[in-house]
Amino acid sequence: MQGAGRERPEPCVRHLGRVEYEPTWRAMQAFTAQRTAVTPDELWLLEHPPVYTQGQAGKPEHLIAATDIPVVPIDRGGQITYHGPGQVVAYVLVDVRRRGYGIRDLVSRMEQAVIDLLAAHGVAASRRSGAPGIYVDGAKIAALGLRVKHGCTYHGLAFNIDMDLAPFAAINPCGYAGMAVTQCRNLGVSLSPSQAGHLLASYLLDAIYS
Repeated sequence: MQGAGRERPEPCVRHLGRVEYEPTWRAMQAFTAQRTAVTPDELWLLEHPPVYTQGQAGKPEHLIAATDIPVVPIDRGGQITYHGPGQVVAYVLVDVRRRGYGIRDLVSRMEQAVIDLLAAHGVAASRRSGAPGIYVDGAKIAALGLRVKHGCTYHGLAFNIDMDLAPFAAINPCGYAGMAVTQCRNLGVSLSPSQAGHLLASYLLDAIYS
């Protein structure tokens, strides 16, 4: 890893499996509140049972159909999104002050990690102006939202791998009416969520710490 100044501790990567949303969110908050200037960054890779999360800017009208899936109001930016089995979630617990770049740069690096991973599997993906995340032919394959506290981030990105996409039909994904969503399986990328999680961790580490 590069960078001027004092030595930076190596990030810790945790593969957590399938875990409930709210306890994981609270654990991110606690980790961020307790970390110090020398606490190593962490990258958490996991899946969640079905849940909608509503960001701080979220509007109730973006939940457009009743379901039995819980809706959890949370403290990241952005609107409503869906998490469920078969989607890899990467929570990025990074001290950006120590990295020496800003939040926009971190977001760009995270997006590039997904773009590069998909390119390695023959899929051309891109950003979309004004709508953080990654898109393939106009359909969203990865959503992104962060919270920053005292120069440290938590939350992260959600990457659709091999999941039931039907729950997205009950929302305006990330606040965009009619936004199409897609996933790796539909694009001919044969990765299990576990395989995708390990790959995504590698690409994110390269992007964030280069």
